[in-house]
Amino acid sequence: MMTDPIADMLTRIRNAGSARHAATSCPSSKQKLAIASVLQRAGFLDTVVVEERDGHQSLVLGIRYDEAGRPLIDGIQRISKPGRRVYVGKEDLPRVRNGLGVAVISTSRGVLSDREAREQNVGGELLCEVW
Repeated sequence: MMTDPIADMLTRIRNAGSARHAATSCPSSKQKLAIASVLQRAGFLDTVVVEERDGHQSLVLGIRYDEAGRPLIDGIQRISKPGRRVYVGKEDLPRVRNGLGVAVISTSRGVLSDREAREQNVGGELLCEVW
C-alpha cells in the first residue's frame, strides 16, 4: 500500500527527466490526472494519456525538453503531505520562482494552477510546486 501516491507520481516525473526518458507511467487516479493536466497546460508536460494496462488504468506522461536536451522541469516539490496538510487562502497564493514556476492547488473548483486560482479568486490545498 502506498501512503502518498501523488508524491510517487512527482518522483517518477523527476526521475524520468533526469534519465532523459521520453515518457513515464504511473497508476492512474482522478487527482493525478488533474495534476498532470495542470502541468500540461503550464507547458511542463508534453502529453497526458490514460491507457489500459493489465486490467488497470495507467497514466502515461510525456516529458518536455528544451533545445539543449534538458528537461523543462528543473525542480518539483510536494508541499502538502498526508501527515501535514498545507492550505492557503486566496490572499496567500504563492508565486513560484517569481512567476516562472507553477503551484498546483486543489480548490473547490477543481485542481488549478496558482494563476488560475488567482483569476477565479479561490484558495485551497497547496499540493506541489514545479519550476
